[in-house]
Amino acid sequence: MKKSITYFENGGKENTEDLIACVKDRLKDSDIKYIAVASVSGESALKLSKSLKSLARFKDIKIINVTHHAGFKKDNELEISGEKRKELKNNGITTYLGSHALSGVGKGISKKFGGVTPVEIIAATLRIFSQGIKVCAEISIMLADAGLVPVDEKIIAIGGTGKGLDTAVILTPKNMTNVFDIKFHEILAMVK
Repeated sequence: MKKSITYFENGGKENTEDLIACVKDRLKDSDIKYIAVASVSGESALKLSKSLKSLARFKDIKIINVTHHAGFKKDNELEISGEKRKELKNNGITTYLGSHALSGVGKGISKKFGGVTPVEIIAATLRIFSQGIKVCAEISIMLADAGLVPVDEKIIAIGGTGKGLDTAVILTPKNMTNVFDIKFHEILAMVK
């Protein structure tokens, strides 16, 4: 079997359109039903949805946007507006807000007491490949734990470095309690 991977020179939003094109192309020959996308503002999730609407099987695809939890930047504040969440919902996109699976409480412990937690080591190991690969694993765990994606079938997970999208993978997610059973099947695109 031969597959191609798109490599981006640099991470960031300048890759979003090309990344979406890679995902759209890969969806044409697959039966994947779930797409997890990390988009703090929701803009990238909307771009993805608008692009995929031309696919014949679009109605069978569920897009779930993962954004930051309340308090990520400022105590008790969300970075995504209520208006944007409504726009996402009106476009058939579910929005998930929750603690990061690969930092969460562990990051709070490290900030308070120093050191590194095992979960942060997992995150750092995934970052060896790229920030986007870490994000893809993390959002798949979060959505599996929320019951929004199945743990027994392949999904597409999309993430990035800072703003925009630059990484997409096909993986089988697992719940947090089975984190080491996640299976990466294909890398569609990533930052080299």
